[in-house]
Amino acid sequence: MITLSQLTQLLGWAAVINIAYLLVATLVVVFMNGAITSIHSKAFKVKKEELNSKYFDFLGNYKIASLVFFVAPYLALKIMGQ
Repeated sequence: MITLSQLTQLLGWAAVINIAYLLVATLVVVFMNGAITSIHSKAFKVKKEELNSKYFDFLGNYKIASLVFFVAPYLALKIMGQ
């Protein structure tokens, strides 16, 4: 059985990993936009004009999911004193 302390640690590290991925993905979209737009438009048959909004939607949804499922529970457990 997992203890509350172990769960807090698990959620903390999962939050760190998810935030790091979000940061890397954002940097790639910002600084390598031309290259990834070209690759994704060819691979998925999506117009290049639509990809920036799709990237923005993905990053926004990923951020919300990370906050809801990892950061908020971690903070709640930390506030409880675990």
